[in-house]
Amino acid sequence: MAMNRRDTFKLAGIAAVTAAMPGVAMASEKAEAVKKTNGKSVVVIGGGFGGLTIAKALKKLDKSLEVTVIEKNNVFMACPFSNTLLGGLDNVALDNFVGDYYQPSAAHGYSFVNATVTAIDKAAKTVTTTEGSMSYDILVLSPGIAYDYAGQFPKWSKEKIAEVSQACPAGLIPGNEHIALKRQLEDMDDGNIIIVPPAKGKFRCPPAPYERTSMVANYMKNEGIKGKVIVLDNKDGAFAKAAAFKESWADLFPDIIEYKGTTEVTDIDPKAKTITYIEYANIDDTKGVVKTEKYEVCNFMPNNKCSPVIEMAGIKTNGAGYAIMDGVSFRSATDKNIYVIGDAVTHGIPPSGQTAIWCAHRAARQIVDQMNGKANDPAAGLPANAANVCYSMVGGKPEEAIMVTHEFILGPNNTMGSVASVPKPKDGNGKFRSAGTAKATREWFKGVMREMFA
Repeated sequence: MAMNRRDTFKLAGIAAVTAAMPGVAMASEKAEAVKKTNGKSVVVIGGGFGGLTIAKALKKLDKSLEVTVIEKNNVFMACPFSNTLLGGLDNVALDNFVGDYYQPSAAHGYSFVNATVTAIDKAAKTVTTTEGSMSYDILVLSPGIAYDYAGQFPKWSKEKIAEVSQACPAGLIPGNEHIALKRQLEDMDDGNIIIVPPAKGKFRCPPAPYERTSMVANYMKNEGIKGKVIVLDNKDGAFAKAAAFKESWADLFPDIIEYKGTTEVTDIDPKAKTITYIEYANIDDTKGVVKTEKYEVCNFMPNNKCSPVIEMAGIKTNGAGYAIMDGVSFRSATDKNIYVIGDAVTHGIPPSGQTAIWCAHRAARQIVDQMNGKANDPAAGLPANAANVCYSMVGGKPEEAIMVTHEFILGPNNTMGSVASVPKPKDGNGKFRSAGTAKATREWFKGVMREMFA
């Protein structure tokens, strides 16, 4: 059985997809090739959903803008919808998630620089990268997240962190982590899969660990793998789309998924393939019981922190490094020429791909108005109904999905907040999940990829 599962996923195919990306072949393009500022220069750091969307939106709003995107990866890879790759859903392959950065830059008239940012001088308004330096009039920061293994496990050595991060890939940052997880699933025999959501703080795509639980369970069920998907959480069942996920787990995977909601992971031994944790009787229990679980695959998601690029910019941040905003705008509270979008903001809105797109369009209008001396009311259009729509696949045969929508609102003291709703679809027969929602999930993902790359 193990050989058959391995045969379903060819690493050679991954290599072929990557080699075919023009971005790889053209990665030597230098920052020096980017024109100097013309007085209307916008530099965007980060080529994710937020960065690519705002680059296109800026050029669409004002063709005279000089827009440059700086991204350290030479191939785009999407995190949204990627759990379906792990779930083994039909007609889902790696090439659904990757893109060539030079394609949209050429199509929409902005520049792309494949480089790592090493310094930001907000006084001189310059960005230094591994490919050289460039000036900006407006800087947009959309750098995403980083993992905080050291903060969560201060006694772990750098070597231990590296070992755990490679052996138990988190899969919240696009790239090799998803490929590694898929390979581990394809290579496994009977046994348990451990999924550990981030223990505290803000983290990317709050439903992601629980959608992954569904998709991995779907894979085990379809492949006839004997074992359980054990979720070691500490949220006592109070997580994103909880009622909808729990309903689908009970209906579709009652003998596969085991959710433990009051746990604290204390150690992982990748060589022995064991994870040690404290399981508490309830949230009031302070003692708990130490347990060790054997696993075949471990998906450990550490606490998130903001990308260090935000700190590099020298703007005001909160304790976790996320940018403090100027009211409900996407401008830094301490620098009128720096805007922040995506995961890095402190607005009370969910960090998701759709949110990043919404932020990007809104910030683009604010930037264009600023550069053209026009007034802009950052509260205009609030509340914004269904500003974030987030889908999660929960079943594969038949395909079914659940969803949550968020209305973004004007909160107290000129802050931005959100109100969530998890609807039951008309075709769900009283359930939260449905085939129609699964179809909408695929259509949403195809639509946003087409919007960024077409």
